[in-house]
Amino acid sequence: MSSTSNSQTAAMFQRLIGKREQTARDRENVIARRAAITAVAEEEARDYLHPEEDAEFRELTGYVKRLDEDLKRLDQRIAELSDEAERSATISDGAAAVQRARTRVETVREGRTYEQGNGRSYLQDMMRVQLNMDVDGGSRERLQRHARDVAEAAASPEYRDLTRTDGAGGFAVPPLWLMSQYVDLARAGRAYANVCNTQPLPAGTDSINIPKMSTGTATAVQTADNGAVQETDLTDTSVTAPVRTIAGQQDVAIQLLDQSPVSFDQIVFRDLVADFATKLDVQVIAGTGTSGQVTGIRSTAGITTIAYTSATPTVAQLYSKLADAVQRVHTLRFMPPTVIVMHPRRWAWFLAASDSAGRPLVVPDAGNPQNAVATLGAVAAEQVVGQMHGLPVVTDPSMPTTLGAGTNEDVIHIVRASDLLLFESGIRSRVLPDVGSGNLTVRLQVYGYLAFTAGRYPTSVVELGGSGLAAPSF
Repeated sequence: MSSTSNSQTAAMFQRLIGKREQTARDRENVIARRAAITAVAEEEARDYLHPEEDAEFRELTGYVKRLDEDLKRLDQRIAELSDEAERSATISDGAAAVQRARTRVETVREGRTYEQGNGRSYLQDMMRVQLNMDVDGGSRERLQRHARDVAEAAASPEYRDLTRTDGAGGFAVPPLWLMSQYVDLARAGRAYANVCNTQPLPAGTDSINIPKMSTGTATAVQTADNGAVQETDLTDTSVTAPVRTIAGQQDVAIQLLDQSPVSFDQIVFRDLVADFATKLDVQVIAGTGTSGQVTGIRSTAGITTIAYTSATPTVAQLYSKLADAVQRVHTLRFMPPTVIVMHPRRWAWFLAASDSAGRPLVVPDAGNPQNAVATLGAVAAEQVVGQMHGLPVVTDPSMPTTLGAGTNEDVIHIVRASDLLLFESGIRSRVLPDVGSGNLTVRLQVYGYLAFTAGRYPTSVVELGGSGLAAPSF
């Protein structure tokens, strides 16, 4: 095979490898976009996809199949060229051996194979051999000669006082980047939102209105036969839940997406979806109802509040206040509460409490505890962690902790969660290459819609707060 043919084959080989790498990156990006769809369903504890999510999922699945076929064809062509290069190297082995023998006879003493300034590169030869691009066998022969040079030099080694300090040998020890273990930003989830009555957001509307009875009918004891029957006309109103939008985006250079050894778009989308969940949870808890926000639980008119004021709070005092909150839901809503929601630091305060003998007041229920104020379930930050007053306790880091005059108080909610309505669309993801095309910039974007109301039965929520819930000490 001529040198011109060798160079043409090597160039084609490089092009095929480059095309395969790009196709593989495209496949990873599509799989990441598909995973983002299912991640939303998992985050919302759904075992189904919304119609628009299902359509996009199927479209991306078809695209993955096409990319798999392209990768298969490229692998076959690369294998063919690799085999051809290996055969050419085998054919030239004889000529190379003759040349090496002639060199040994004619040369008494020659310099080292890889000396500075001789135009030879150890890394380049290593790359050519590993990629089967050493069509003339020269790279392999030089690597073998270098191995002999190293073996001979071992008999009379030279030493240098070098360290790992940059500039004194340290640049030969590169840092190791574990790209496969990219560390995502820690974000709070949506524990409170997950206990609400969640429903798919109806299409084609920007506001959900729910009829509500304001005052009801009445009955009374009939004073006598044929006496007047009580008649009281009911009145009604409506509860309005406007549809709001949560969105986020990140502009990324095309070079970063093309040349990063990891699927950087997947990292961006994963972080955007995680922050979307956090912001939705905050809206459910404390949305103001203004500036595009929903009216969250704490901003809903008519919820019950109980003040716990104490300079020296104790578990016994707070336990009594919680009992009062539970009975308020029974008394005002005429239905039982279903969950207690608090910040993880407040639950930790309960866990740290002990009696006069140093025994903990919150213990695992497996131990058949006696006189315990609560039982400990999972050791977790954003799910059911135990029980108190017969109700599951859910901790949520998004519960406020900057309230009160000292701006360090938190609150506890006792809730009948089925009365809280949360309407959600699926999270949409978009890749917009045209926005910054003049700068080779791609915009990665997610958005979704929600509507929320706690106004159907405001008395389903009791908020316990006050100076007794200042930041605890441990």
